[in-house]
Amino acid sequence: MKIFSKSADIMHAKWQHLASEGSARVNVFEHISLMALDSLQKCIFSFDSDCQAACRLVHDFTDAVIQQRRRTLISQGSHDFLKAKAKAKTLDFIDVLLLAKDKDGKELSDEDIRAEADTFMFEGHDTTASGLSWILYNLARHPEYQERCRQEVQELLKDHEPKEMEWDDLTKLPFLTMCIKESLRLYPPVFGILRYCAQEILLPDGRVVPKGNFCAISIFEIHRNPSVWLDPEVYNPFRFDPKIPQKRSPLAFIPFSAGPRNCIGQTFAMTEMQVVLALTLLRFRILPDDAEPEPRRKPELILRAEGGLWLRLEPLSAGPQ
Repeated sequence: MKIFSKSADIMHAKWQHLASEGSARVNVFEHISLMALDSLQKCIFSFDSDCQAACRLVHDFTDAVIQQRRRTLISQGSHDFLKAKAKAKTLDFIDVLLLAKDKDGKELSDEDIRAEADTFMFEGHDTTASGLSWILYNLARHPEYQERCRQEVQELLKDHEPKEMEWDDLTKLPFLTMCIKESLRLYPPVFGILRYCAQEILLPDGRVVPKGNFCAISIFEIHRNPSVWLDPEVYNPFRFDPKIPQKRSPLAFIPFSAGPRNCIGQTFAMTEMQVVLALTLLRFRILPDDAEPEPRRKPELILRAEGGLWLRLEPLSAGPQ
């Protein structure tokens, strides 16, 4: 939580500087992607690359970090080093993987750890950036929802000094969370997935998907299915009101996929989106950029906007304290 807040502070300080004369026109996708990368490097490696300040991506150091950390373990004796970090609650993701053992007591190899770290790294920053950028876009287009979110955050943090989010605060932002989910419905960062059929699948109309086939599943289309969602093209956060019983299938909304191969980082991603969105709305008013045409969706590995996602930012305060 503290890392998310600090990374957001750095991004917001840049925005304050850009908007020092009133408002700023910003490609939020680019800025948020760097912010999310900054957070991941700190959470995975305890590494501060200054990637937001220097605006340079640092992706190719995973092996060196793992080997250096393992040498530290050896020099300091077995796992005493990691156990001390665990007790002090300063473990990062690499530490957790170095401590991990299978049921036979076998440790992960450097190759295993690199694969896990790379998965978290590359799946975990641009996807979150996509999600947050489209959320800001939707709230810019719906100022009434944006203001309600802001009031919710202001009420929650009015007695917090400094203005940081705590873990227990996450459950106290129900409307903000509803707005995040509705944006993830309309603009899922991962818009499609593949699944291998390990057995025959009988469809409702009687047809059979043969065993051994790969199936392409469109999360984007599932989220806009008119037989499930009323007015599916409309941004309506109240679809996710926890006080209203939902009759739809739990598989009607799958922004993080579903089943045994769902997203390993979904709690991490949702937490980061809640923290960064809350602090952003506390400090800025988000407005559409009238100089730009309506953004065209650009489906690559993740859902981007063609030419970037440009919004205007108006500071509401002096920024991060």
